[in-house]
Amino acid sequence: MSRISDLTCLLIMCLFLLPKMAAGSENVYEKSDTLQLGGVSVYGKSKTQRVREGVYTVNAVSVSPSVNKLTTLNDIVDRSAGVRVRRQGGVGSDYDLSINGLSGNSIRYFLDGVPLDVKGSDVNLDNIPLNTVERVELYKGVIPAHLGSDALGGAVNIVTKRRRRSFIDASYGTGSFHTHTADLTGQFFLGKSKIAVRPTFGLNYSKNDYKMRNVEVWDEETERYILTDRNRFHDSYLSLIGQIEAGVNDVSWADAFFVSGSFSKIDKQLQTGAMQNKVYGNAMRHSRAWSVAARYSRQWGPVGTRVMLSHTHDRSETVDTAFRKYSWDGTWLPATGNEINNKARSIRIYERPLTVLNAGADYALASGHTLAFNYMLNRRGNKRSDETDKTFEPSNDVLTKHIVALTYSQSFFQERLQNSFFVKNYINSASIRQKDNFTVTGADKISADATKLYWGGGLGTRYTVVNPLSVKASFEHSVRLPLSRELLGNGTTVYPNLTLSPEESNNVNVGFFGTWRTGTDHLFSYEADGYLRFVDNYIRARVSEREGMMQYFNEPAIHIKGVDLELRYSWRNSLTVELNGTYCDARNRKKFKSDGNPSATYNNKVPNRPWLYANAGVTYRFRDITNLSDRLSIGASYRYIHWYYLNWEAYGALSSKARIPSQNIVDLSVTYSWMEERYNISLTCDNLFDRLAYDNYMLQKPGRAIYAKLRLYLE
Repeated sequence: MSRISDLTCLLIMCLFLLPKMAAGSENVYEKSDTLQLGGVSVYGKSKTQRVREGVYTVNAVSVSPSVNKLTTLNDIVDRSAGVRVRRQGGVGSDYDLSINGLSGNSIRYFLDGVPLDVKGSDVNLDNIPLNTVERVELYKGVIPAHLGSDALGGAVNIVTKRRRRSFIDASYGTGSFHTHTADLTGQFFLGKSKIAVRPTFGLNYSKNDYKMRNVEVWDEETERYILTDRNRFHDSYLSLIGQIEAGVNDVSWADAFFVSGSFSKIDKQLQTGAMQNKVYGNAMRHSRAWSVAARYSRQWGPVGTRVMLSHTHDRSETVDTAFRKYSWDGTWLPATGNEINNKARSIRIYERPLTVLNAGADYALASGHTLAFNYMLNRRGNKRSDETDKTFEPSNDVLTKHIVALTYSQSFFQERLQNSFFVKNYINSASIRQKDNFTVTGADKISADATKLYWGGGLGTRYTVVNPLSVKASFEHSVRLPLSRELLGNGTTVYPNLTLSPEESNNVNVGFFGTWRTGTDHLFSYEADGYLRFVDNYIRARVSEREGMMQYFNEPAIHIKGVDLELRYSWRNSLTVELNGTYCDARNRKKFKSDGNPSATYNNKVPNRPWLYANAGVTYRFRDITNLSDRLSIGASYRYIHWYYLNWEAYGALSSKARIPSQNIVDLSVTYSWMEERYNISLTCDNLFDRLAYDNYMLQKPGRAIYAKLRLYLE
């Protein structure tokens, strides 16, 4: 089907599909936004809802309903329409987050608009302290220029809380598989000055000793391999994150000026490779990162300025010195090589210093008209060495990106019509010095030093027809430069591929949404979005089942089309019901291979990608049960994922082809708060019916798990 006919089908779908109800009554009307005077109610939109109603297609997810639970940001965003988080195991495992069919490194991550990498390459959505976060913004397809990103399919922006008063927020949680978490954040002022100090600390630990079902082990009695259940025995994870930030707000020379220092330490035992039939028993990875940063903002009449500068020292060490071949029962046999790639004993060290500069200026041309400029510098080093393997060739590679963006925004008819137009320039410089293993990495096919320039741009528009009905559309020609993990490998389970080309895509979004209230008790919200993605040089990971190793390659042309639907109902701010569903059809559209022969996978669905999934949730809140200003919340959620193939449909017989089976998962939670939510306790049960759950590359996830969490908040 041609791109024009795809676009026509998309428009027809969006005109005739039933509306979806948007997520989160707390995302629409927050407690602080409602004022009652003598029977008259005044309602205002929260920051979260205002983001959702902008010109771009974005899910804005409030964290406040989940802050008392033992959960992570990944678990929270995984319940959004069009978003799937696929893990390779339990706590701290690698994961793959997809937005509208594009995933992995096509998605960029930010913390208050700054690349999350500045906290360390192993810091992610799983170990960000939850009580520091206000909301998570999930941009689909079209990325606002102020993020300074070369994201292809979407972006995740974590927005932290910015309180102007002293407070302390502390929590501790524990649960199944020897899991423990502790978070502490707060703010206090030095004397009577405006100098604020903000400490943050987060700890995550889990032994991850959950049961693996139907794994192969040797049986001495029958002298053959049998399928049985065994616990994971080498998968402990420890994450420590600390930061202290100090600065001022609202002084004569700055609206905000803060400096910060942060540290992260992550230790992880490696249990498997990319496939669960490759079992490790000694390999480990250690990561350490230190960073310093400063940010400044000031409004100069019609001109607003902001700048952020950071430098991060990032070091990871992978220890693989055992010549052993392990089984799932913990036994082992001598081997001729190490565990990960069957080669020499190795203590591989990667030092990846990162410097980021993000600067911008906004100029109010006239009422409703704004011109914005943004510049992002991202310089990543990649120094490799090995303490044990003397045959390894050290190298020091550098990847540098310059991204310049210009945006013109309009607002008409008291904000009923909003438009945004932007253009981006991407400059990519690479200095590659590694030459070893060239038959695998392609080191002999590239220039050691190269600088290339790319252009992108797009637009977004939103119009409110009537109060409960608004329409929006957006387009972007986006460019996504390969990350160091894709290009240079990770030193453990990912081989380098130095010949990778940047991804390019034309992304189209159209949709409609609305919110309406009937009386004072009932609140309805809905949203429906359709999308098209025309991707060239799509970067996809391939897995070698024999080695358990991954490597990234370009797929010539991938076309994606799909629909997201959401609906939400709230009654008296006590009962909340949420439903959402996603259909995402991603196919290979390259008819011929580079040698001119027909491609066997032409028009096949992209493998190892969920294409139909849905979420449902219900929560009921009881208030003022006693005289302690208390609240009791009881919630249940359901997740459905339709089965999908692990590999291309064209390869092998369909009857025997490996596929990830359909999944039906139910979670329960109970939270009790008292003294105006100063004291909070919660119990959660994930995977209530203990279903066998698979995820990324058919790796098993934990079964039933029970967690408890205590949280204290004082002002």
